[in-house]
Amino acid sequence: MPTPKRPALSKPDRLGMRAALDIARLGGSIGEVPVGAAVVVNGALVSETHNETIAKRDLTQHAELIAIQDAMRKLDTDRLDEATLCVTLEPCAQCAGAIVLARVGRVVFGAYDPKAGMAGSVGDLLRHPKLNHRPEVIGGVMEEECGAVLKEFFEERR
Repeated sequence: MPTPKRPALSKPDRLGMRAALDIARLGGSIGEVPVGAAVVVNGALVSETHNETIAKRDLTQHAELIAIQDAMRKLDTDRLDEATLCVTLEPCAQCAGAIVLARVGRVVFGAYDPKAGMAGSVGDLLRHPKLNHRPEVIGGVMEEECGAVLKEFFEERR
């Protein structure tokens, strides 16, 4: 997918993406597919987590979903309209749905997912015109580094 021109990353976006990458690597080291997510609100890291599908034996336990739930619990809210969700891989349909329902204000992601990505690759649920919430979306951030973490993980398993 062609990489569109992106605005310069803010300090909170860099903080969130770095946290997401670090936690993705941690997840990979324990056998989870290395996808990490972090929620940043007002420049502060509120939540960071990796996939837990294997540990919890639940294929819905993606990093984005867990990070959103954790942030809402910590902030005692049911809306994350002031939050930025930073994630190492383009969200899938499940996670995109959760992002919309939680009213996440912004999504910043790394690698595109041509097989399941719902922020432009396969479809674009995050910016669908018929939905009542559409977050700002910035894709391809630190794309090479995020993609390399996934590539290395799967190469080691072949």
